[in-house]
Amino acid sequence: MDIELVFRIAAIGILVAILHTVLQRAGRDELGQLATLVGVVIVLVWVIRLVRQLFDTVRVMFQL
Repeated sequence: MDIELVFRIAAIGILVAILHTVLQRAGRDELGQLATLVGVVIVLVWVIRLVRQLFDTVRVMFQL
């Protein structure tokens, strides 16, 4: 696993947390929740790509 991906996920988490807090303090709770949802979707797409690569690697290793 690439350590760069872990840092990217951590950076997205920190940015989303800050953005959510700022928007919540400004009275824009809906936008804060939307920002959180967008962050989760971005990370989920990255994880899905990694799982797909894992399955491809397993298939090649076992010649399935």
